[in-house]
Amino acid sequence: MAVRTEGTPCWVDAQLPDLEAGKRFYGGLFGWTFGPGPGEALLDGRPVAGLLPKRDGRMPTTWTLYLATPDAGTLATRIRAAGGRMVMEPYPVGPFGVLALAADPGGAVFGLRQQGDDDGSWATGAPGTFRWMEVYTRRPDAVDTFYAGVFGYLGRQADAREEGREPGFDYRVWSPPGARPGDGGAFGGRAVLTDDFPAELPGHVLVHFAVRDCDEACATTVRLGGRIAVPPSDTPHGRVAVLHDDQGARFAVLAAPREPSGTP
Repeated sequence: MAVRTEGTPCWVDAQLPDLEAGKRFYGGLFGWTFGPGPGEALLDGRPVAGLLPKRDGRMPTTWTLYLATPDAGTLATRIRAAGGRMVMEPYPVGPFGVLALAADPGGAVFGLRQQGDDDGSWATGAPGTFRWMEVYTRRPDAVDTFYAGVFGYLGRQADAREEGREPGFDYRVWSPPGARPGDGGAFGGRAVLTDDFPAELPGHVLVHFAVRDCDEACATTVRLGGRIAVPPSDTPHGRVAVLHDDQGARFAVLAAPREPSGTP
């Protein structure tokens, strides 16, 4: 069983008010299949995500990203010392290890997962699977310091001109410890909640799923009862859109850049 580098994404799940409706939505959008009960969503027989019934109606309907750790208790101590907080202290989940929920100094909530005996093989990168994480915050300096100190993230400030953005564009690309900072080993980034975002939108982690065609995924989302929060747009890294499922959970879809057409 492979041991993941601490701080790297290792699982995503969503707690939904209507689990069966969630299975229909994501099965129709990503082609996921499901066993007879709640738990793992599968693609080509491999686990890709978790769909669970929401146990507390006061909690938001959202996707949660989990970061790997060899020791959730020790990591929880580091998180508190660095200015974060624990939303849910580490708790055992049988053979699947230990889980916890934490929040960074900007309020974005993320999960911790200490690997267990039956961790499976998490499929990522292919259409219908996890592809990227983004932490949105109104406190970029504090958040950058937090993730660097707690997880050792190596950051590279994105170049506004290369990204096709206006001067002052503030985005930090994260790579795990031991990797060279940059897109090659990157798994996510930090974005800023500017005045363009609704004032009531809190700091959050946005989970991105890979798709073959971003526009087609948007059309399918609407057909299945979801909605488009941010319409598709082209970036140097692919075409991306932010969506809500039919129960309000927010996520993004990312299609790889198209290969340039050859000329005869």
